[in-house]
Amino acid sequence: MSAPDLEQSLPRTVADHERAAAYFWSFMVDRSVRFLPERFAPVFFSTLVEAIAHGADPAVYRAGLVVLGRLYRRFDLYPYHGTVIGAAVVDTVRRFAGEWWGPELVRVWEQGCLRVLRLAEQCAGMLGDGPQVSFGVVESVVSASGCVAVVTVRPVRRLHYLAGDAVPVCSPRLPGRWRWLSPANAPRPDGTVEFHVSVVPGGVVSPVLVRQVTAGDLLWLGPPCEVGLSLAAAGDADLLLVAGGTGLAPLRALVEQVAASPDRRVTLVVGVRRLGDLYDAAALDELQREHGEWLTVVVVLSGDGSADPVARGSLLGSVLHHYEAGQAVLVCGPPEFVREARTWLPIGGVEPDDLHVAVTFQRGFDADLWASRQRSVDTTVVAEAAGGEGGDHRMWDVP
Repeated sequence: MSAPDLEQSLPRTVADHERAAAYFWSFMVDRSVRFLPERFAPVFFSTLVEAIAHGADPAVYRAGLVVLGRLYRRFDLYPYHGTVIGAAVVDTVRRFAGEWWGPELVRVWEQGCLRVLRLAEQCAGMLGDGPQVSFGVVESVVSASGCVAVVTVRPVRRLHYLAGDAVPVCSPRLPGRWRWLSPANAPRPDGTVEFHVSVVPGGVVSPVLVRQVTAGDLLWLGPPCEVGLSLAAAGDADLLLVAGGTGLAPLRALVEQVAASPDRRVTLVVGVRRLGDLYDAAALDELQREHGEWLTVVVVLSGDGSADPVARGSLLGSVLHHYEAGQAVLVCGPPEFVREARTWLPIGGVEPDDLHVAVTFQRGFDADLWASRQRSVDTTVVAEAAGGEGGDHRMWDVP
């Protein structure tokens, strides 16, 4: 039985995910398995069935595993829970799938459920204790350009993260479909978090977040994770921050973090095709105006022949122009841009030890490196992961 066979039995279940999740939860409660509070049932159930049925997008798949892993640890699941959870999943999907259900699907869903739960258990051991899965209310959605929106969220409980972290985010409009988003601000006194979301061509989640989510909507928020852009990785070095697209978000948060205790020089290089694509221009102008003594903002226009020649050119070429030995170079942007930076910046003269690129989750190497970072995190926000050198990085291989 292939993935499409699973996917055909899923749409009706997801379309009525609240009722389906309630049925799933009741099934377990009737069998005296009460590990999961009812308010988390929609999150757990929809994320689980999406992970079973889908896996084509590595970043989405891994974000879902992070959420399941944290829920697994928080609510003290054990391997023996897998049998009743599998039975609950099968019975729920069978009830809601209607004509798309067939007896041959029982074994497929059971095996898929046990496989994903096994990965969630491994992930739980790797992540250890730390920020939990939570909820947030959308305060505003502001169109910053034709395909970018600034989404401001007020978490129900304060979201504990560091500037540069990434957060799995999901809208109940697409239950179980998670996307990694990085806060564009350092933690604020009022607890609000600003996300920059760009519509990805052919994407499923991003168009919903940009064009359908509105003020008052609920969002599901996974545990913040370190993805290679922390100030800790840079030590005391001056910073050269390189942003492509909405990769600007975590780098702007880093600038705000430095502003709280300015002890280094920062150069922020932002690449866009045309000046009209610079969606966060007002915030960048304000940062430059307030912190010009240590901050330099450089905008590079790669596709505007009418722009000032000083501003035209290649983003990576501009990075090499501004790079000075000893700077920590932090890069974030679309996966293809990150791949190019990883390849060409060292060739152009950036010391490999100075280069820090955001994890894209598109390559096994990225995922293994990310996994090792989670075990070594030691801050007041994320506790040191349990399990020492244990864990299995193969959990990040997409089936």
